[in-house]
Amino acid sequence: MKVLLTQNVPDLGQAGETKTVADGYARNFLIPRGLATVATAGALKNAAAQKQVAQRKQAKSQSALNSLAERLKSTELVFKAKVGDQHRLYGAITASDIADQLSQKLGQAIDKRHVELEDPIRHLGSFKVPVRVGPKVTPSVNVVVEPE
Repeated sequence: MKVLLTQNVPDLGQAGETKTVADGYARNFLIPRGLATVATAGALKNAAAQKQVAQRKQAKSQSALNSLAERLKSTELVFKAKVGDQHRLYGAITASDIADQLSQKLGQAIDKRHVELEDPIRHLGSFKVPVRVGPKVTPSVNVVVEPE
């Protein structure tokens, strides 16, 4: 029996694929659980239309992520901090501080969990900090720490 998968099924396939399976497997397992439907002409046409809509949405979101990445690459954040001996900060610049200032500067919310800062910044200088904005899109922001 030919079935159209409506959800991902381990060891069988991904949603939107057409598979040939045993009649009992389709009638007793896949269809009752909503994992698949019978592959009729109408169902195949509907699945193709949904796939095109999903591809357009993905392309649109990818272009938005790329434009945000370009804006982030050209962004420089300047932090003024109190320093002690040997140019060591009294506090630290954290991922939360960087995310807050980025959100203010860009006018778009940036989550602190997307700022990939390994350790808090505790010295003066210029640092490249990666910010993950999407899958496989991780631009770096230039962070400059100056004395007060």
